[in-house]
Amino acid sequence: MTMTRITGRTTAAALALVIALASAQGAFAQKQPGPGSGQGKPPPAPKSPAEMYTIEQSVSDKAQLSTIAFSALAFVTGTFGADTFLPPGKVADFFGFQYMRDIDAKEAGHNMMFLTNIGNNVLAMLDSKQEALLLALAREQEPLFAELGRKRLVLIKAFRDNMEGKRPAGTTGLSEKAVTACVADIFAVDGRLAFRRAQVYGQIVKTLTAAQKTAIARLKFGDSGTWPALPDQYDKRTMTHGQDVLYMTYASEFFSWYAGSETADVYFCPERHGTYFGGFYMKDYPAMGNADYFIPTALTGDSGEAFIALLTPEQAALVTGIMEPLAPILQEILAVRTSVSKEFRKYLSGVSANEAAVAALSRRYGELDGRLSFQMAYRFAAVHATLTAAQKADLATLRNQDIFPSGYYLYADPVDGPVTLETAFLFSK
Repeated sequence: MTMTRITGRTTAAALALVIALASAQGAFAQKQPGPGSGQGKPPPAPKSPAEMYTIEQSVSDKAQLSTIAFSALAFVTGTFGADTFLPPGKVADFFGFQYMRDIDAKEAGHNMMFLTNIGNNVLAMLDSKQEALLLALAREQEPLFAELGRKRLVLIKAFRDNMEGKRPAGTTGLSEKAVTACVADIFAVDGRLAFRRAQVYGQIVKTLTAAQKTAIARLKFGDSGTWPALPDQYDKRTMTHGQDVLYMTYASEFFSWYAGSETADVYFCPERHGTYFGGFYMKDYPAMGNADYFIPTALTGDSGEAFIALLTPEQAALVTGIMEPLAPILQEILAVRTSVSKEFRKYLSGVSANEAAVAALSRRYGELDGRLSFQMAYRFAAVHATLTAAQKADLATLRNQDIFPSGYYLYADPVDGPVTLETAFLFSK
């Protein structure tokens, strides 16, 4: 895939200035008194990752609003190709891996080698029959995984066309009903992928020997410092690229699920939902192909706050107004994720999960994500329509990234060339 450079003011100094402006205006955070303020108390001890990354923090107003604002920044300054990028691990994510990343004691969870390291350790302890189960699952799920990725493209194209005034002839705007149904279809596939993973992970659990269980116990959940650095444990040349991605995903997820907990499975990062607006590309692009790169943990919050600070009060209200409809959506999402995770954890004790229940819950999950995504698309487009030339220039500076794909992504894999997508069904007449 070739990359297109879109010029903009992208100096680090300018970016720092904009973030400083956000801090000065206090768009979100309440400043705490510093040393010498007359409080007479020492500053609190730094929190551990496990204390910082909780489901309560993830669904908090601060985390959600700054993440949504970050997505808005990515969307109004991005392109269709950038919008399509999605890390593969954000699909069928009921197995505790995201939580394990976020609470890692070494804070290495956002390094590109984190998944590879735990995946190789798991493969090193599995026997050939157990490895064959993971490989067979990768081959089985590769086409369904790709289908889910392609279903996202239509929705993403409709969102961008709506914002850029390229709606299909005879339509007036996005249809909330159609968007909700479309995302429900996407999450139905997500649920099928997750259910089969849980089945296979359960098969492996049944066959673990005492020696294997002891070996797994040496690898601490949440402390990658206990994971030896191992070479690749399999020959990638025997697989397609898609199978390779899935195979390593399964190996790493098996560990986070087996060694983790229901709390870990239910947990999600704030950007888990409404993934159609380019935030992942804006955050992850510097890490692509750079094994030593650590994605800054404060990037989303800082940039989201700065984005709000650059808007007029009326524009900012469009973004912050999403918090009212968001609250009940998030609470039901938590309930759905809890129910699905409980079903999957039955396999740890040799009991089968209820496939029909998981299917129904998955579709409901998609309806909830669809409602949220519609709100985001509608509000971001309304902000975009009122941006001045000066604001657009400042937002380009804040983005601090001027390289965009000329094609699109299927998850994190670049695809060259244009794609033809029929989006009219997602609009109202």
